[in-house]
Amino acid sequence: MRNVAYLAGIVLTIAVASHFAFEVSRAGTPGFYLFMAVPTVILAVVGLLRAKDDGVLKSWISVRSGDFTRGFAAAAVLFGAAFLFMKTVAPPESDQASWLARLYLQVGDPTMLRKSVPFVVAAMVVMVIAEELLWRGLVISLLEEVIGSSRAWVWAAVLYALAHAPTIWALRDPVAGLNPVIVIAALGCGLVWGGMARKFERLLPSVFSHFLFDWVVIMMFRLWGPSV
Repeated sequence: MRNVAYLAGIVLTIAVASHFAFEVSRAGTPGFYLFMAVPTVILAVVGLLRAKDDGVLKSWISVRSGDFTRGFAAAAVLFGAAFLFMKTVAPPESDQASWLARLYLQVGDPTMLRKSVPFVVAAMVVMVIAEELLWRGLVISLLEEVIGSSRAWVWAAVLYALAHAPTIWALRDPVAGLNPVIVIAALGCGLVWGGMARKFERLLPSVFSHFLFDWVVIMMFRLWGPSV
């Protein structure tokens, strides 16, 4: 029951942070990034300390040949899925395209991102590592002690998506309605990255994949509007 309480606390903490981060008043502001990053980083540090005490930290962060290639391949698959979603569910001429527009509005003006590339890279690195330590490290470990290792990575993806459920309302559009984009992305990416953590028994492949995917959809080939 203690692990269940920990998991509930993690989901609730990230859900509250998501609610405040994705309020339209914080679109493109430092507040958006702070609400997204600070709780995740704190919880990731907790996971890091727990992994060290449990003697699994070394295996989590171990490096093996091919890790970057695996991450690149997974990121390419995820971007392909995101592009397909954009083309079929939220094409530019549809009302649903406003779901993506609202999301990119929250991320910030492409011009400002272009002027702040070093900051963007540093912020992405910190956030990606923190999310992987939290969701593919700590959360999966807690779930393994409750339901076993064969299903833990799947339920970790479900909890990852659930923690971002407040964005359905925070990013809603007056015409297109409730916005499921972040939740769908969290579930799909969570399954891929959790499956990688399960298969490779370490986090670096999913860290590489997570960073590359975020970099592509935020900076290089945005799914709505001009790319950076």
